[in-house]
Amino acid sequence: MPQFPFHRTRRSFLAGTAAGAALSVLAFQARAQAAKEVPLAEYTPEYLSPAEYAFVMAATARLIPSEGDGPGALDARVPVFIDRQLAGDFGIAADLYMEGPFNPEADPNLGTQTALPPAEIYRQGIPAFDIWCADTQGGLFADLDTDAQDIALTALSNGEVGLSADLREFWSLLLQNTKEGYFCDPQYGGNAGMESWVYIGFPGARGNFDDWVGRQEVYPLGPVNIAGERA
Repeated sequence: MPQFPFHRTRRSFLAGTAAGAALSVLAFQARAQAAKEVPLAEYTPEYLSPAEYAFVMAATARLIPSEGDGPGALDARVPVFIDRQLAGDFGIAADLYMEGPFNPEADPNLGTQTALPPAEIYRQGIPAFDIWCADTQGGLFADLDTDAQDIALTALSNGEVGLSADLREFWSLLLQNTKEGYFCDPQYGGNAGMESWVYIGFPGARGNFDDWVGRQEVYPLGPVNIAGERA
C-alpha cells in the first residue's frame, strides 16, 4: 500500500517505548477534551461546500489515518482547520505576494507560481481531481474505497493527474495544510484536545524549561495551549 508522510507505520516510533507509556494517561485526557467538540459530520463549513468538505474529510483521513497508535487527521479535526484557513486571510492570500508574472515551469523553491489564492486552488483543484478519479478509479474521491483513494493520492503526489498549471500546487497545499492542522494550536480549529502534541511529547506554550535542560527524563506535565488550557 502506498505510504504517505503520516501513514500509521510512520507514526509508531513511540510504540513500546517509555515515552509512549508515560504519555498514555495524557492522551486519554486529551481525547476526553476533544469529545466536547461538535462532531465533524455536524460541523458547518465556513468556506467549503458540502462536496468540498467531503473531499477534505476523505483526503486528510488517508494522509494521516486514525488506525494505529496515535490520533489521525479526523481525530485532530484537521478538516475544520483547513476550512477556517480557507475562509480567512490565508484563503485569499492576504499575506502573500500575488503579483505576476507567473512561470508555471519555475523551480517550486522560487515561490508560488499561480495567480490563484489558496482558497481558489482548492475550489478548482477538488473537482478537477474528482474528474480524474471518476475516469480512472470509477467514482469521486470521497466515494472510493481506501485502496483506490491511496492510489489516487499517490498519482496526485507524483504529478500524474494532469492538473492545469494554475493547480500545480494543489497537492503540496493539501499536504502542507493537513500537517499544519495536525500540529497547530487548537485555537485554529485543528489539533483537538492537543492530542497531536500529547502524542509526540510536545509541551506546547509552556514558558519555562530551565529545570529540564540536560535531563533525560520524559517531560511529565503535558502540553498547554496558547489560551492556557492543559491537555
